[in-house]
Formats: sequence, C-alpha cells, structure tokens
Amino acid sequence: MTTSRVPRPSRDGTRDDATNARLEQENAQLRHAVDSHARVDQAIGVLIAIHRLTSAAGFEVLREVSQHTNIKLHTVAESVIAWALGQPLPEPVGRQLDAAVRRRSHQQDAPDAEAG
Repeated sequence: MTTSRVPRPSRDGTRDDATNARLEQENAQLRHAVDSHARVDQAIGVLIAIHRLTSAAGFEVLREVSQHTNIKLHTVAESVIAWALGQPLPEPVGRQLDAAVRRRSHQQDAPDAEAG
C-alpha cells in the first residue's frame, strides 16, 4: 500500500481532474504564502530603516500590532509599506504601531543603558 500524497498518474501519463484541481489549489496557496512573506519582510525593512529596530524586533512589532488590532499580519505589513510610500496608516494600526515601537525601542536601549 502506497502512502504518498501525490497520486500516481494514470497509465496514459495524465492525472485526473480532481488531482489537477488539488495541485492547482496547493500551488495558489504556496504563491499566496510567498507573497505574504515578502510583504512582511518589506514591512520589517521599513521599521528597521525608520525606527532603527533589529529585524527580530521589527517582526515582533508587526506581530503585536496584528494581535492588538485583530488584523492579519500580512494586512498590517501592507499598511506599513503603504505608509512608507506616503499613504496614511489606518488609525488603530498607527496607534498600536507607535506603542509597539516604543516598547521595542526601550527594550533595545535597556542593555546599552546598563552597560554605561
């Protein structure tokens, strides 16, 4: 018995319609995931450039904003990218972004203050 997720092609080398549909759906989901990941990475870059955060802190800021506003992470990232291009941030995103950046900035500054 074979446990492979990919069904074997028929004897003529083709796959059935259901298999093709499933593979097309998986392809679409993977493309969406790659696009979302790229948007999140770009938004992290915006936060790094503007607020001088580390990449890990930039991701945490986006994650916190997403959680506190109940807006999907990729949508928050799209708002941050649009903001960097001159569009206004939606009010709840802007408020939460400011708060999250302040928290992360203080956390990044704390070790330097103790060392000095």
